[in-house]
Amino acid sequence: MNHRVVITGIGIYSCLGENLEEVSKSLYAGKSGIVFDQVRKDFGFRSALTGMVQEPDLKPFLSRRQRLGMHQPAIYAYMSTKEAMEMARLDIDFLETTETGIIFGNDSTAASVVEAHDKAREKFDTTLIGSGAIFQNMNSTVNMNLSTIFKLKGINFTLSAACASGSHSIGMGYIMIRQGLQERVICGGAQEINIAAMCSFDGLGTFSVNETDPTKASRPFDRDRDGLVPSGGAATVILESYEAAVKRGATILAEVIGYGFSSNGDHISNPSMDGQVRSLNMALKQADIKVGEVDYINAHATSTPVGDSSEAKAIGEVFGGKVPVSSTKSMTGHECWMAGASEVVYSMLMMQQSFIAPNINFENPDDESAKINIIAKTKEQKIDCFLSNSFGFGGTNSTLIIRKV
Repeated sequence: MNHRVVITGIGIYSCLGENLEEVSKSLYAGKSGIVFDQVRKDFGFRSALTGMVQEPDLKPFLSRRQRLGMHQPAIYAYMSTKEAMEMARLDIDFLETTETGIIFGNDSTAASVVEAHDKAREKFDTTLIGSGAIFQNMNSTVNMNLSTIFKLKGINFTLSAACASGSHSIGMGYIMIRQGLQERVICGGAQEINIAAMCSFDGLGTFSVNETDPTKASRPFDRDRDGLVPSGGAATVILESYEAAVKRGATILAEVIGYGFSSNGDHISNPSMDGQVRSLNMALKQADIKVGEVDYINAHATSTPVGDSSEAKAIGEVFGGKVPVSSTKSMTGHECWMAGASEVVYSMLMMQQSFIAPNINFENPDDESAKINIIAKTKEQKIDCFLSNSFGFGGTNSTLIIRKV
């Protein structure tokens, strides 16, 4: 039996704001969350630009024991999940007596590993590292912490797929529910934002060095783009079967109708138009809709010369040049492991409020971006169906299609 899969809650903690209301206002205003970080420059980074995400104080919400095993990815994910669960009207008493799963996208816990290693080298005694370090260091840190805090009883694993992690987590939650294996899954993505997590990425030379005006640095699809800007935070999407949501009287926000995926099977970092096209076509086939039924595409476009051109070609080949396209990474920078989840949340906010957030800093198209319909300024438009792309290192591709109910 194929169950319908619906969204009943969303939450966000990002450089655009620490909750849905703040983020929605930033999206509509085309407000950038990119800043210059002197700490990175002093450390020797080639680029000191980043989407800045403050660490929240969890003391009002969690005990010291609960906080002990949490570092940035888990801390951010707690905030976004708390908001999503409040929207979905899910409380711990209900979760403790039902089978609710969690699949979160996360692909690094670099800072906590470095801190534990540094402490051991300083003290020459591993027992002084602290009992919480192991739970901070593991890549499954988000799932380990949230599943125990919220008393979750269902499927529980971390999905690691580079910059498509957050998107694939929603896709896997969708498959679990569609197949009847779970009634409800908390999905999302988390991304630490610190120098330990980003120094090797900076060393590749793929970050923008346009430090004169940080808000102008991330320029997806623009001819003058010179690289991406790293960012982070967390985003959460609550998925449920339609039957389970109706049974408990939940408000249904939208329905996941398509999930496409592919592997390029080629270069470890260079994109592949062929792989992207296969992911797009698979999502459309599974959703059983025509290309003209998609009202908006939130592009993966990270502001790299090769990556943006490849995606523009793929969108053009599958959709032609009419469907509105924008990359919210123009405002957020590249949120890496969380991006696939956060961009679903951003698009959900646009759907709810009938507007398309702008692809800011898009001033001069290149040969490929000139062929698709990139929205450079906020546009009032009803959105009944949107598509979100996520592509990652290693050639992993994910496409989600979500429709109003």
